[in-house]
Amino acid sequence: MNSFVTAFGLAWAYLRQRPLSTLLNVLLLGLGVGTVIALILILTQAEERMERDTAGVDLVIGAKGSPLQLVLSAVFQMDAPTGNVTLADAAEIITAREVKRAVPLALGDSYKSFRIVGTNAEYAELYGATIADGRFWTKPQEVVIGADVARATGLKIGQSFASSHGLVEGGGAHADHPFVVVGILKPTGTVTDRLILTNIESIWAVHAHESEQVADKEITAYLIQYTSPLAAASFPRRVNQSTAMQAASPAIEISRLFSLLGIGVATLKIFAGIMMASAALGIFTGLTNTLNERQADLALLRLLGATPATVFLTITLQGFALGLLGVILGVVLGHIGAAWTGGIIQKTHHMGLTGWVFFKQEGAVIAAALLLSISAALMPAWRTYRNAVPETLNNA
Repeated sequence: MNSFVTAFGLAWAYLRQRPLSTLLNVLLLGLGVGTVIALILILTQAEERMERDTAGVDLVIGAKGSPLQLVLSAVFQMDAPTGNVTLADAAEIITAREVKRAVPLALGDSYKSFRIVGTNAEYAELYGATIADGRFWTKPQEVVIGADVARATGLKIGQSFASSHGLVEGGGAHADHPFVVVGILKPTGTVTDRLILTNIESIWAVHAHESEQVADKEITAYLIQYTSPLAAASFPRRVNQSTAMQAASPAIEISRLFSLLGIGVATLKIFAGIMMASAALGIFTGLTNTLNERQADLALLRLLGATPATVFLTITLQGFALGLLGVILGVVLGHIGAAWTGGIIQKTHHMGLTGWVFFKQEGAVIAAALLLSISAALMPAWRTYRNAVPETLNNA
């Protein structure tokens, strides 16, 4: 125990005598660790949320355009729709034998950047959303709001509001067709938390044209559940080839999205790895230089009774201390960075990403950084351990 205390005190004293070198090594390691941790936090939360939002949705049907845009707009409510389709065009395909459930979505308006979605009761069932206060709508212009909407807007049961045209703030208000809140949903951790739900007739009423017939009414998209997994082999192709609509698989499109993001993420991880390797090289170089400069001091310690193990431990602890300081800085920077990024995403997409969570992958990053730092110190430490005292003093 005394040897460890002595080694730790010496190691700390040596680090304090080289503040600039110590600071640079800690900063490099901290930036590398922080970058990786921030990526882990954001990507893991995004993947988990997307998995929850796509649960139970086998296919999305909507107007032709970008399949990814269709999925992002209809499932995640994160993009503008590709357009609308008429009830007449969709009627035959949504009643096909392959379709177990077709949940309609009518989009187009918002309130304080939260989207208003015209749908039916099956949409809430799809995500297991239940009422925390109030009730579900029973007639047009009644809405049920998600937990995030209630918290951010302050809307309460019985309050009314006018929607804005478009999916972001700033569109013209529909003051002649106000909505009234009749229910607030329990938090689900899904897309329903950040939506305002109503029936489709409410959306049609806001955008009504007097000459419009029922067959001309429009729907933005349908969320499809198959009667059998075998339907995935032929049904999407039939929609794309024989109708004026397109079919997009959420699983396939999200896989493509993360493949595209993966290029940028891989680049950032490589950059972070370079920073961590540079920090390890700095630790190795700094300890080697220290060893060369302090050979006489270390040899004198040996003559005064310090064991080879104590001297070895002194050098090793310097590397561990640098690694520990870098890891602490990296964890702090990583979580702050993730929280800052999540705040930016929250303003535009209300995804609820945060930096104040912890995932087990962080442990692997921390262990790798500490191991890298200790490894960088082992060679100088072993060299010190093997040096003979008289020879060292003669060379000093």
